Amino acid sequence: MSQLSLKQLIALEVNRGFIKQEAAQHPLTQLFWECTLRCNMRCRHCGSDCKISAVHPDMPFSDFEKVLLRIKDTYDSSKILIILSGGEPLMREDLADCGRKIRRLGFPWGLVSNGRLMTKDRIEELLRAGMRTATISLDGLEEDHNWMRGIPDAFEYATEAIRILAGKGIAFDVVTCVNQRNFPKLNDIKEFLIGLGVKRWRIFTVFPVGRAATDPDLQIDNAQYRSLMDFIVSTRKEGRIHLSYGCEGFLGPYEGKVRDHLFSCQAGLTIASVRIDGAISGCTSIRSDFDQGNIYTDDFVDVWEHRFGTFRDHSRFRTGDCEHCKWWKWCLGNGLHLRDGDGRLLMCNLQRLNV
Repeated sequence: MSQLSLKQLIALEVNRGFIKQEAAQHPLTQLFWECTLRCNMRCRHCGSDCKISAVHPDMPFSDFEKVLLRIKDTYDSSKILIILSGGEPLMREDLADCGRKIRRLGFPWGLVSNGRLMTKDRIEELLRAGMRTATISLDGLEEDHNWMRGIPDAFEYATEAIRILAGKGIAFDVVTCVNQRNFPKLNDIKEFLIGLGVKRWRIFTVFPVGRAATDPDLQIDNAQYRSLMDFIVSTRKEGRIHLSYGCEGFLGPYEGKVRDHLFSCQAGLTIASVRIDGAISGCTSIRSDFDQGNIYTDDFVDVWEHRFGTFRDHSRFRTGDCEHCKWWKWCLGNGLHLRDGDGRLLMCNLQRLNV
């Protein structure tokens, strides 16, 4: 605790009360729709929860539309962002049509993409359909990005998509997965993105599940992890590009320094998802073991209002290293994506930071 300033301690206590309030009120603000599992890349870190085959058919929009209509009847649709994800959502030829229908129902929407199908014409089509946000992945400069994505031209297409979107004036950011190959080149990546006109950059690391758990090239060591936090702090102070760390876990002395907010796992508090098979969960990074229902058998609003107990009360996870941890009241056992099917913690960010 001595590593925290008085200002941090006060902020963490205020945030703790806010999280309790969110858990009680659970205002839905983001809904992910896993609209396809089809993809045009072969990413090394994909397949974190390979319980559904990639040949699973796309969900018909009419099925998801029923969910949206139910949500609209209950909540203010203008305050709930629909995020289209995959797979690669642009593999759906009807994506713009889906977006138009989502917008007509009063929901803002955006997407997460690898950028390969984001031509200038396709971007214009999506913008006309009401796209409000976009996230493009760029996992390094050319050689490293192509290595990560498993195809030779991934960097070329992602870069062009970023260049176009940077000039469109929508809420747009680039996400980078830090690994052993690109870690030494983070400053070069930063300068490259600034040169493309990118204003917002988000960094995350791969959590050890699926193929990522056994690939040593994907995991940075503890010393590198702490150095990564220091890089984010210095870049934010520099102010040339707005950099933040993903919502991966509680970071002790780095809380309030590497993100625009203090840590909390918002899955099940403000964030929900509908996956390709209709499963209702907190976010698509969380294992299917924590599914709360299914749109084909359950009412989404009923599930959101009356289930999600595991998401809103983490007390069952206070076992193992978490049981007597002095950071528990602020960390609450990290995000649920770092728990295995039995609820055991896969990785502790504080241990990585040696605090």
